[in-house]
Amino acid sequence: MAMTQTEPKRGKPSIQVIERMMHLLDALSRQTTPASLKLLAGETGLHPSTAHRILGVMVESRLVERLEPGLYRLGIRLVQLGSLVKSRLSVRQEALPHMQALHQALGETVNLSLRRGDEVVYIERASGANTMMRVVQIIGARAPLHITAVGKIFLAAATPAEVDAYIARSGLPRYTDRTLGDAGSLERELALIRARGYACDHEEAERGVCCVGAGIYNDEHQLAAGLSVSAPAERFSADWAEPVRRTAGLISRALGHEPDDHNQGQRAGCSAHDRTAPMPPFEPAP
Repeated sequence: MAMTQTEPKRGKPSIQVIERMMHLLDALSRQTTPASLKLLAGETGLHPSTAHRILGVMVESRLVERLEPGLYRLGIRLVQLGSLVKSRLSVRQEALPHMQALHQALGETVNLSLRRGDEVVYIERASGANTMMRVVQIIGARAPLHITAVGKIFLAAATPAEVDAYIARSGLPRYTDRTLGDAGSLERELALIRARGYACDHEEAERGVCCVGAGIYNDEHQLAAGLSVSAPAERFSADWAEPVRRTAGLISRALGHEPDDHNQGQRAGCSAHDRTAPMPPFEPAP
């Protein structure tokens, strides 16, 4: 019993030291040049002797590098640890709990897709047993970029020259009478996607199926994957754009992406043709 009572007392100083270490690391991360002990103590509110003692421990573990007495910068071990974390990150693994939460909120199929050449490949989905949509029936299915919501997200992130090259290679074949089959229509759609931050597929890949998608970004601000929700046209709601985009943002942050204020998009539906059904409350995955 005595041991149990004294454990919290021994733990508190340790936790406080860890917090101070993190404050010092944060202060160092804000500096573009090596920082002095005086500067670091001032930014963290630590007494110089306390900061010096903690920095000394971090120097020994290579979390911090001491260039000369009183001058510090972040250490190489942080690069090694960061590379290790990054190598173990899986888009699918990070996305799946958020996909499941989105599926539970909307009750519709949620897809995770990657770009492979001129196609998107579906690598994961969250759906109910009554899902009958052929387009996303099988993980591993492929579709041309210009006929899907996520595919158009990838095209919108490409350069004009890359889009022109895709148009020339593919010829923009039509899969339904609503497929964007000419360069002008596709380019206008891509401009709209860049402005609002999400894309829609209005029965362009398959008659009777609609979709809304948003991009997932990695720690290097690169478009790594796409998240989408598919549903029969009669159930599709333009209001799903917001939870889809928000969920894609949560997955992006899990991959190390730090969002900025650019391209936050409009609070609007995909088009006047969208059917607007009531949307259940959305709760992100913990």
